[in-house]
Amino acid sequence: MAIASLPVMSAEGGLSRYLEEIRRFPMLEPNEEFMLAKRWREHGDRDAAHKLVTSHLRLVAKIAMGYRGYGLPIGEVVSEGNVGLMQAVKRFEPDKGFRLATYAMWWIKASIQEYILRSWSLVKMGTTANQKKLFFNLRKAKSKISALGEGDLRPEQVKTIATKLGVNEQDVVDMNRRLGGDASLNTPLREDGEGEWQDWLVDDSESQENRLAESEESDNRHSALREALNVLNPRERRIFEARRLAEDPITLEQLSEEFGVSRERVRQIEVRAFEKVQEAVKKALVRIEAPRAAISAASGQ
Repeated sequence: MAIASLPVMSAEGGLSRYLEEIRRFPMLEPNEEFMLAKRWREHGDRDAAHKLVTSHLRLVAKIAMGYRGYGLPIGEVVSEGNVGLMQAVKRFEPDKGFRLATYAMWWIKASIQEYILRSWSLVKMGTTANQKKLFFNLRKAKSKISALGEGDLRPEQVKTIATKLGVNEQDVVDMNRRLGGDASLNTPLREDGEGEWQDWLVDDSESQENRLAESEESDNRHSALREALNVLNPRERRIFEARRLAEDPITLEQLSEEFGVSRERVRQIEVRAFEKVQEAVKKALVRIEAPRAAISAASGQ
């Protein structure tokens, strides 16, 4: 979607100047938003698309602020959110009856989260849903039980968080270590100070070769998924991503209202989309991994 250039967060001006600049773009009344969206969708009016995007830059900035705790440049987070906003404008159907902000919010969050996950390289395809949920909710869950310090969580804290987020306890331990950096091995296991984490640790770390292979496999699966999503039509992709890949999956009721079909029809589309993606991922992985398999076979001869 090519539109006029958007404001950029410069190193000199920083966040405050960027926020000041985007506040100059006026918010749109519902009727004005509807007419602009119609002009863009039916006539490809780039000026209309530009107004739709710029009027929602404040929404992107607000959402981006919620992801400042991941150690990534806020300017890049905002830029990724703007990409999601442009995708939302491109696909927005004003006749559905809802506001652009409601529709765009999901696209903005999805774009930012994908960027964060790419940057951190944490999530494996095999456990994408739980890992994403844990990655984006662990800090919040820790704050609610006042577990804000560095280092490993105590066993009872691990159990509480795992139960609340619906993941297993080992995933909580692993993710906390990844997000928290170096942890103290002397963290007490209990309030009375008896026993330390190091007393229970086992050196089961993988070799460097295995870690590299695992990283490569994860990258291959991410590539396969991105490619597989292309087999879906826009409606299937929207429903699949909203139900299977989103941090907070959208309900069948919400999607039925968005597309003007029954909840059962949305469920059927979701199931069919999942089956199509599964098959496409398998084919993509075969093609992506074939060269490495051939090299391995040749070297073994």
